[in-house]
Amino acid sequence: MTLRSPSPHRSPISRRRVLHALLGAAALQAPFAALAGFNFFTNEYTASRDELQAMIAKRFPVAERYAEIFMVGLRDPQLGLDAGTNRAALTATLTIASPLLAASPVQGVVSMSSALRYDAATRTLRLDHPKSERLELQGVEGRDAERLQKVGAVVAQELLQGQVLRSFTADELTVGRKTYEIGDITVQENGIKVQLK
Repeated sequence: MTLRSPSPHRSPISRRRVLHALLGAAALQAPFAALAGFNFFTNEYTASRDELQAMIAKRFPVAERYAEIFMVGLRDPQLGLDAGTNRAALTATLTIASPLLAASPVQGVVSMSSALRYDAATRTLRLDHPKSERLELQGVEGRDAERLQKVGAVVAQELLQGQVLRSFTADELTVGRKTYEIGDITVQENGIKVQLK
């Protein structure tokens, strides 16, 4: 039995193939590294609480008129995440101003919880059907407090309905020839995970 030594002509080709394979692997890793939070191997994207907090803070303050006599505003939102109920939570400073109020504006704090939905047309993750859980006002008592709490809760829910938590670009959701859609949404303790499908 004779052993043949490798042909000197084949060695450069093998080296070239190995080099191309390594360069190809590096090129593939580059887009994945650039898209923090995306994991295309497990078909998931995770947005951290800090990332979402920074994004939603840019969309405030917000305000809306109610019954032509009240102006209700929200500012300084603080995002919370409730993995147990799969809901987002939002606490914000609330202001109610009206010529009917002796002390105007009235300041307070509102806490909301909300389901989440993905809007495919705009590629956005949004609050859905927010619900007022707690509303406290300063300097008002009795019936005035009750009325203002109802007004504040209704308007806060309207202001937060459909509020964008995260926008996606077409480039972010495209790898090679495949463009991903967003599937299931899961709230975690420190972030929100979405399925890429």
